[in-house]
Amino acid sequence: MDLATRRRRRALLLFFLLPGISIASWVTRTPDIRDQLGVSTGQMGLILFGLSLGSMVGILCSGRFVSRYGTRPVMGAGTGMLVTSLAVISVGLLLSSVPLVVVGLFVFGVGIGGGEVAINVDAADVERLTGKTTMPILHGCFSLGTVLGACAGIAATAARLPAYWHLAVITVIAAALFLYAIRAIPAGTGVQAPAQAGSEHPRQKLWKDTQLVLIGAIVLAMALSEGAASDWLPLIMVDGHGVDATAGSLVYTAFAAAMTIGRFGGGYFLDRFGRTPVMRASAIAGAIGLLMVIFSDNAVLAGAAVLFWGVGASLGFPVALSAAGETGPDSTARVSLVATLGYVAFLVGPPGLGFLGDHWGLRTAMIVVLVFVACAIFLAPAVETHHRSTTPAGDDPDRSQTP
Repeated sequence: MDLATRRRRRALLLFFLLPGISIASWVTRTPDIRDQLGVSTGQMGLILFGLSLGSMVGILCSGRFVSRYGTRPVMGAGTGMLVTSLAVISVGLLLSSVPLVVVGLFVFGVGIGGGEVAINVDAADVERLTGKTTMPILHGCFSLGTVLGACAGIAATAARLPAYWHLAVITVIAAALFLYAIRAIPAGTGVQAPAQAGSEHPRQKLWKDTQLVLIGAIVLAMALSEGAASDWLPLIMVDGHGVDATAGSLVYTAFAAAMTIGRFGGGYFLDRFGRTPVMRASAIAGAIGLLMVIFSDNAVLAGAAVLFWGVGASLGFPVALSAAGETGPDSTARVSLVATLGYVAFLVGPPGLGFLGDHWGLRTAMIVVLVFVACAIFLAPAVETHHRSTTPAGDDPDRSQTP
């Protein structure tokens, strides 16, 4: 691996770390934010709709922008909007302004939805260049970011630091990480020829690829599982199991830590046992964790169950993205399509659970997630491809010959 590729890989680690820190900083303060804004669980679902709407805008535009301009400008614009949104949300909380918080979450969603698809396309390109299973580690940095953000959130909650000051500090940290990392990302990755970029035929043909559609179904289920925990786990523990806000944040931190361990250690198991057994075991573990969180009335047992939930959700997204790029030609479009499905589930699905939770309780709403994860157990063989080897699988074989 040459110096430029190593620098690029380190920068991608930061690009994955940054949204993890940002999301966890919001999630761990949701009980306090709900109380400060004076809204109900159902109204929190409406507030999160700003995040969902922004996410959809970013997701739907990202693939086209990457094809036209490349990953670097899309990553830069998306992450820049993420940093800006944290500042807007902070001001909104300071003023106890629900509309301003919704606007901030909309911008947050556009930045995450648009930027993260581009980041994953760039990460898949690095994986092809190096010929190594690196996607789980890169996504592990997102989970590590959630652990760091959650720890900071727990400390801020315990110290009774107002959420607006907490998010203001995160804004400064996020801006510094972004400005440092963007310099190492090369231009041109993911750009298609004008004729390709202006044609809808490649995307239409992708929907006819049965294996790619099944991989998309897996990533949708597993990303929904991850997103549901990211948005609602502290409140599930507070409202559904009767723990205090600090304990709810601690449980979420345990979930994020389990995901981090699963992603950093996943490469070993993937190389030794293959994708199908690991994916199936992950889905089973996730289903077991969800079952205990939903149906157990023991708060301690439910808190411990999130470890199964976290490990189970850890590998679905990165393994599916790696597999998607190997299912045929035009890997950029394939990764972009599956990443889009994943981020729709991760960012748009959870607010819908809030509406269900307002009527039947958040624990009952998680049954929807459980059904999706159970389906992934049977779809696991779709992640095996015929292109896996010790050399990179890419559209251009010459690109795999790196020092």
